This record gives sequence, structure tokens and C-alpha cells, in this order.
Amino acid sequence: MAVFVALGAFLMTLAGGWTAQRVTDRRHLVLGLAGGLMLGVVGLDLLPEALRAADNEIHGVPAALLLFVAGFLLAHLVERLLAARRAAHGAVEHAAVHHGAAPPGAAGQEAAEHRHRSPEVGLTAAAAMVGHSLMDGVAIGASFQVGGGMGTAVALAVIAHDFADGFNTFTLTRLYGNARRKALAMLFADAVAPVAGAAASAFLTIPENVLGGYLGLFGGALLYLAAAEILPEAHHAHPARSTLLCTVAGAAFIWLVVGVTG
Repeated sequence: MAVFVALGAFLMTLAGGWTAQRVTDRRHLVLGLAGGLMLGVVGLDLLPEALRAADNEIHGVPAALLLFVAGFLLAHLVERLLAARRAAHGAVEHAAVHHGAAPPGAAGQEAAEHRHRSPEVGLTAAAAMVGHSLMDGVAIGASFQVGGGMGTAVALAVIAHDFADGFNTFTLTRLYGNARRKALAMLFADAVAPVAGAAASAFLTIPENVLGGYLGLFGGALLYLAAAEILPEAHHAHPARSTLLCTVAGAAFIWLVVGVTG
């Protein structure tokens, strides 16, 4: 039953990714919505759940919050390190241009557009989304084992926000300059993950404090990407009111989902 319900999450994830693909001609609106969805998922879903699951304190601070800050700093560190490496690589390419080896036409323009970003960051972020979806599947399976209607409630919550997961997975992968086929591959992996997690829940149990720590760490990294990358990019070329409204709508959607399924 848990695996069957997880198929609903599979379809919702694909629907979210499909939506992100279809509105590429309104890229600033897509990024604004993605930023709002990520902000809502972190602040209204992941962080509260992390605090409930990992309630122990370290020097007066909840462990989940410490890991939240650590996740933010870790994402920042990784992004800076990869950007520095790409900058050094770009210097070599710049020298090649002066020797007549400039990249041709559209390919060169695309390379210039994404030269300040590392595709590895997008793939890493998408992989983290896949890991989160895997945990969602485990949560579905575990809740059905508890019984008493818990499985249905958790399944509805997971299915509802997996649309945002699919949307964000595809958007993040493409934002950092990865090819469309890689974005589709990550989207498919994110869609399959809840089903795999639900199936695996019959054979494993994740301690609640470990799950809470993971959610805190993941939430911090996701917030960094939303605040430092996605939202600035959304407003860079199109600082329109409609972009801001999409961001607010994304956060409000997650609030609605949490309120209905909580």
C-alpha cells in the first residue's frame, strides 16, 4: 500500500518538472516561483520537522538549528570553491580566445551566461533533493506501519509538496548550466526516490534524531541556494512586480499545503 501511494508522489514530481520545462519563456517567473517554493519548504516544512525530530541541544542551541546553519555554510563553501575553480579554468579559456580559439556562436554565449556558476552545484543540489524525496518515501512506509490513519496523512503531505520538489529539481539543475538531459535525469531520479524509499522502509528504520539532523542540514543548504542564487537571478534581468508575486505565491502555496495536510 505504501509503494502504491508513493506512485502518487512519483507522478506529482514529474508534473512539477514538466511545468518548470513548459514555462522557460518566462524564466524570471519560474525562478521567482522556485525561490518562493524553496523558502516555504525550508521555513514551513523542513525546519519545523527537524526541530521536532532532533530536539536535543548543544550548548543551549537545538542541534537541528546548528546543522541548519552548517548546511547553509557548507553550501556557500562548496559553491565558492567550485566557482574559484571555474574562474581559474575561465582564465585559461580567455587566454585561448586571444589565440583565436573563441567558442562559436550560441555555444559561446551560453558558456558566457553560466561561466560564473558551477554545474556541479546544481547537480549536488538536485541530488540532495533526490535524497530528501527518498526520505519522504521512507516516511510514507513507516507511517503505514504505525497505522491509525497516519499513513494517509503523511502520504497526502508528501504528494502535495512533491510538485514543488520536481519543479525545484529541474529548475536548479538547469539554472547552473547543466544540459537538459541531465536535468531530466535528475527529475526522474527525484520522482523514483519516494517509491524506492517506501519499498526500503520494510527493511530499515532511520533513528528520528538522525532524520531531524539531516532535515536541518538539507534545509540550510536549500535556503542558501534560494536566497543567494535563485532569487537574485530571478530579479536580475526582470525586476518586475510579477516576479515578486510569484515568490510570495510559492511560499503561500507551501503554507497552504502544510496547513491542509498538517
